[in-house]
Amino acid sequence: MTEVSEILMSVLSTIRVPRPGDRVHKDECAFSFASPESEGGLYVCMNSFLGFGSKYVDRHHAKTGQRAYLHITRTRKTQKEDETSTGSGDPPKKKPTRLAIGIEGGFDVDQEQYEEEVKVVLFPDRQEVTSEDLVSMPDVVRERVSLSMAGLQAADSVSHALQVQQWDGEVRQESKHAAELKQLDNGVKIPPSGWKCEVCDLQENIWMNLTDGKVLCGRRYFDGSGGNNHALLHYQQTGYPLAVKLGTITPDGADVYSYDEDDMVLDSKLPEHLSHFGIDMMTMEKTERTMTELEIAVNQRVGEWEVIQESGTTLRPLWGPGLTGMKNLGNSCYLNSVMQVLFTIPDFQTKYVSNIDKVFAEAPSDPTQDFKTQVAKLGYGLLSGEYSKPAPDPGDDPSTSTEPRGDQVGIAPRMFKALVGRGHPEFSTNRQQDAQEFLLHFINMVERNCRSGMNPSEAFRFLVEEKIVCQQSQKAKYTQRVDYIVQLPVPMDQATNMEELQEAERRREEAESTGAPPPAVTRAQIPFAACLAALSEPETLTDFWSSAVQAKTTATKTTRFASFPDHLVIQIKKFTFGLDWVPKKLDVSIDVPDTLDLSALRAMGQQPGEELLPEVAPPPLMTPDVEVKAPVLDDSTVSQLCEMGFPLEACRKAVYYTGNTGIDAAMNWVMGHMEDPDFAAPLVLPGSSSAPGTTPTESLPEEHLATIVSMGFSRDQATRALRATNNILERAVDWIFSHLDDLESMDVSEGGRSEGGSEASREPPPGPRVRDGPGKYELFAFISHMGSSTMCGHYVCHIKKDQQWVIFNDQKVCASEKPPKDLGYLYFYRRVVE
Repeated sequence: MTEVSEILMSVLSTIRVPRPGDRVHKDECAFSFASPESEGGLYVCMNSFLGFGSKYVDRHHAKTGQRAYLHITRTRKTQKEDETSTGSGDPPKKKPTRLAIGIEGGFDVDQEQYEEEVKVVLFPDRQEVTSEDLVSMPDVVRERVSLSMAGLQAADSVSHALQVQQWDGEVRQESKHAAELKQLDNGVKIPPSGWKCEVCDLQENIWMNLTDGKVLCGRRYFDGSGGNNHALLHYQQTGYPLAVKLGTITPDGADVYSYDEDDMVLDSKLPEHLSHFGIDMMTMEKTERTMTELEIAVNQRVGEWEVIQESGTTLRPLWGPGLTGMKNLGNSCYLNSVMQVLFTIPDFQTKYVSNIDKVFAEAPSDPTQDFKTQVAKLGYGLLSGEYSKPAPDPGDDPSTSTEPRGDQVGIAPRMFKALVGRGHPEFSTNRQQDAQEFLLHFINMVERNCRSGMNPSEAFRFLVEEKIVCQQSQKAKYTQRVDYIVQLPVPMDQATNMEELQEAERRREEAESTGAPPPAVTRAQIPFAACLAALSEPETLTDFWSSAVQAKTTATKTTRFASFPDHLVIQIKKFTFGLDWVPKKLDVSIDVPDTLDLSALRAMGQQPGEELLPEVAPPPLMTPDVEVKAPVLDDSTVSQLCEMGFPLEACRKAVYYTGNTGIDAAMNWVMGHMEDPDFAAPLVLPGSSSAPGTTPTESLPEEHLATIVSMGFSRDQATRALRATNNILERAVDWIFSHLDDLESMDVSEGGRSEGGSEASREPPPGPRVRDGPGKYELFAFISHMGSSTMCGHYVCHIKKDQQWVIFNDQKVCASEKPPKDLGYLYFYRRVVE
């Protein structure tokens, strides 16, 4: 028996064969962004199935004693070899023909563009064992090691399973209009070719209405291409719902769109409907790209964004520390933009990157599930410069490459995205998200994981003072709350180009009525000073319950800064609701300043001679039957809110907490509390510590209590959080962090248990820790959004580095020539130190 055989025999018990459900990390290192394609490849522990780059595998061996690792290396095939596969005899790689992932004809998710080599490496001497070497070894060794190698190669990696799911974007439903579609006997016959729009003579993107045979152009795309919306305008005028795209008709079918259902649909009677206008499906040939083919073409060009990327100028690529791009994992640009900005802030650099060796040394046995480790890994990847290198062109021979391309190798934050999105209904998906919502979600996770030691989110934390003055008694009430973002309203009535906007609206309405092409969009010019004034001006409360007069009256509410943070985040409230409650985006340009002085908005507190409102609670909305404690709610208001799509329990709470004062007040409550973790949780009445379906004495899961107590909260606080969220642990943790003000009367001790002693002997709990200083700031970063909604479109960020603005557009990092500071969505300021 050879030395290698003896070593394998001695460690055979540590070599496992992957089973269903095992997490196999064979695409990414747990501590870095090394992969099988990186220099040195990836080492997969044959016991825990964790992956490590060559820089960290020795650390894992020393810490665990594990000796056997599967070493995976992949080398990229040249484009010629990849497309023709002449060397292997495999058929040419097929282009996608179906808007789908993981099924026949869809986007290929296999690593066919790489050649893979695997072998077992034994530490600490890095002795190598290939499959051929195993042939001459004892049966027991050969069988176990071969099965483990084969199992690891066949297993789906965690990142692969999370990122790619079988999805088919072409599954279409039968239109509800198809079976009984009305078709006019108007004598219209459509020729087999030569179509053009009957209004504007456009000859591309032509659709025929299946009711009256009108031939019109399709929709205008966001970039100005496409059609002139005449087919859509025709539907709006007539209500005729179905249209077929001419040029896509073949014996197998065609593109049919339902304007009423707002989707591509199936029409089982399409041959009959086409025949009505003289079109024989069996003789038609396709001359235009289908909508699916157009979408596939766009998906094959992911990353080539033109809008908000300073198109029209030649951008100079940048490389080096702090200039690392991030791969788009499928609508992950919101995450990329936020994290690029956060790791420009010294607090996050210090917490996670400056002492990265200590962070990694203290990592648990599975570092892929440790928040601190993964954030540190991401921060080091962005700041070190190790991955800020030109990406190789897939068609280039490395030996003949000339000047670098704009794209970088960059980092793919798959492990990080999976961890921070785990359990979240939105951030765990591949759908586009709101960058502001993700920023708050990440800050919440930082708060949760930094209860002891340095907390970098304190850089954003500030206190808001709200002063309410009863207009009848002139007595005041002061409250303070913690916030992290200033939400700046957009007063559209303060636009400086109002006449131009009115003329543009007149031209748009005229174009709609005549069927002419729509005019160019005119953007509202809003002064930043007007936005700031709208934030600071007093708000009138018409249904304020005054404890001084013991009745509802009018009051004014003024909001001011009780403290100024080191770093100030301003969100421009571009996303709002129309009169029909449909979300829309305000197309505005705001002259956001490079420097900002908010000193005039500092709170002054109670003024001399000013009387405070008595601390008396309003009468609860409950029946006299104290046993039932059922709220008296306006059912019609609850129903109206439910019809708008809001959860029932949220609607009940909105009506309850606004005192049955009507739909407007309830709607305002809903819009102000949609981000609350317990927004849809059951209504819990005052005096009751349990939700419907539970009782105060109902047993709580001891393991959930122990988890919350281990985070530094008392058992009483953990109990209250679990009862408020129906014993759901994740919701309870979110609830407790969003109700810290409500818990101030309950002690939080380091040991996690309430201190003994009487109430009178207890010190009042400390308030939230905030930093304070002058309210003077300078702009250092902003995040911009392109698209009609936060749920679609694209995000990029601009960051000022060494007095030079830099644009970060996923993997592209370039010197900015014309930073569009007037079109941003989130603005980041830092305090000016005088």
